[in-house]
Amino acid sequence: MRALLIVNPHATSTTAGRRDLLAHALAADLSLTVAHTAGRGHAADLAAQAADDGVDVIVVHAGDGTVNEVVNGMLARGVRPDAPALAVVPGGSTNVFARAVGIEADPTLATEQILAALAARRRHTVSLGRVGERYFTFNSGMGLDADVVRAVEAQRAGGRTISNVMHLRLAVAEFFRGERRTPRMSLQLAGRADPDPAYLVFVSNVDPWTYLGHRPVHTNSGTTPAGGLGVFAMTDMGLPGALRVAGQMLRSTGGPHSSALIRSDDEQQIRVTSPRPVAVQADGDYLGEFTDVVFTSVPRAVDIVV
Repeated sequence: MRALLIVNPHATSTTAGRRDLLAHALAADLSLTVAHTAGRGHAADLAAQAADDGVDVIVVHAGDGTVNEVVNGMLARGVRPDAPALAVVPGGSTNVFARAVGIEADPTLATEQILAALAARRRHTVSLGRVGERYFTFNSGMGLDADVVRAVEAQRAGGRTISNVMHLRLAVAEFFRGERRTPRMSLQLAGRADPDPAYLVFVSNVDPWTYLGHRPVHTNSGTTPAGGLGVFAMTDMGLPGALRVAGQMLRSTGGPHSSALIRSDDEQQIRVTSPRPVAVQADGDYLGEFTDVVFTSVPRAVDIVV
């Protein structure tokens, strides 16, 4: 079985020793090629070439951003039956998608899990989300979360180390900086005759939406990698209500509930429009500002080795 191991040497929790052990373990059972990413977009190029070359499985040892790049590279020509399978050995700080599909958080245990799954030819087919032409594995969004992602990227570009505390500080700053009196977006869901006003729109492909350290953050508890997309939109951003919903996201595995919340766990398509450009992110990567965005569920898109 031909395999490509894509490693981001700068990912948060990777080390040279761990990378060498991973490559050695995989090479014992696979015809393995190892590639280290050299910058943004490189993982997508490597994955696209591997898919065209007929590689059987792509193993990614990196964080969420590199996993997203690999998926987009694998599917550069669209969803196809001969695409490589995907295996993820967590290497980032959050690793949302890997954890959501049942991959061990510890890289050593994840490697053992993947080798056992490969030996047993065990794979699970999962759906993805797509925002415009960009696939996402765990979440996308328009508004507050994308504003925070943009702020985080600016801090990282300035050489700052990104921590959970910094994420929270930036989220609070963006909340108070944003428009909280008049909804700036319109949300259109199937089955609703008229669009709903929204201040923010979070779209999920898995549950949880993300993690804060070891704690899962739930927006759509009924959203699974085998189903459609979850949507979570706030129609009121008053401080008491927003704090109550935020607390529920951290405490409740059933997901938050509020009269100021639009929530659905299994949507095939979601459209968001705005008279002014609004920030959009996918899997923690800032995409830019847009006025008309369509989020689509892509069923049975990728085979996961787990």
